[in-house]
Amino acid sequence: MQSTYMMIKPEIVAADEQKIGEIIAIVQKAGFRIEKMELKQLSRETVEEFYVEHVERPFYGELVDYITSGPVVALQLQRDDAVIKMRELVGATNPVEAATGTIRDLYGTELSTNAVHASDSPESASRELGLVFG
Repeated sequence: MQSTYMMIKPEIVAADEQKIGEIIAIVQKAGFRIEKMELKQLSRETVEEFYVEHVERPFYGELVDYITSGPVVALQLQRDDAVIKMRELVGATNPVEAATGTIRDLYGTELSTNAVHASDSPESASRELGLVFG
């Protein structure tokens, strides 16, 4: 079994509690077990460290502002091949390019508001889980 991290982003949390439940249902139907789940406001410091690999990119400041603009739902999820399976389930980063039926296809609106974050490697999952859950 492997653990991974998924975050339901602020625009979904702010928009409609039903969407949160729908996304969690999709995740559970895909065989993921919720190990930890918390509605939380991430600090600017945490988000800056979380997205440190993007610090040189022009969108970094906007990304940090966006993620700290409201609460998120942070999830530690477990299943076999969790990182790969979650990346398949969430779809391409840009919702326009996401496969039909993926979370970003269903709930993302554009590249900057793409509904969820999912760890891209086991190493990232471990680092992200440590940052968010301590």
